[in-house]
Amino acid sequence: MKKILILFAVVGLTVFSSCEGPEGPPGPVGPQSEAEVFEVGPDFTAGNGYSVTYPLDPVMLSGDNILVYELVSTGGVDTWALLPQVYYFNNGLETAQYNYTFTYNQFRIFIKGSLSDYSQLPSSFRLGKTFRVVIIIGNDGVNAKKAKPDYSDYNAVIERYNIDDSNVKKID
Repeated sequence: MKKILILFAVVGLTVFSSCEGPEGPPGPVGPQSEAEVFEVGPDFTAGNGYSVTYPLDPVMLSGDNILVYELVSTGGVDTWALLPQVYYFNNGLETAQYNYTFTYNQFRIFIKGSLSDYSQLPSSFRLGKTFRVVIIIGNDGVNAKKAKPDYSDYNAVIERYNIDDSNVKKID
């Protein structure tokens, strides 16, 4: 009896282990996203509520993220600071900050603070500002295994996600 069971086991393993057919057709390609950077230059006015919203096209995938950096210095080398950035006015008694929010299809940069009238802020704080927006991909299988960069360091983020920022697209 044992010999018959062993014989069936050997025959069964041989038959099932050699079952192989042609490879099926490839499945559909899922949505793709890639890290990118672009620049915006909003003017914050009473007319727009000191807030500017930009559409994202294409939209972001679940797990993707946005980082927004303010251009804080152009003395030889551009210097970028991760939002939010808080500034003090009137001898430190009042504050205003740049901040942002985002969804899968848009992002918004805005001024928020303790002032009752943001029009009292210097025009250099409200007008002609430059921000870099970096979209980083969620889990791409490659970057997921690498250590996360210091997100406050624009250059570290650009390097980590292999983003070419030599020719940044400007969005109006």
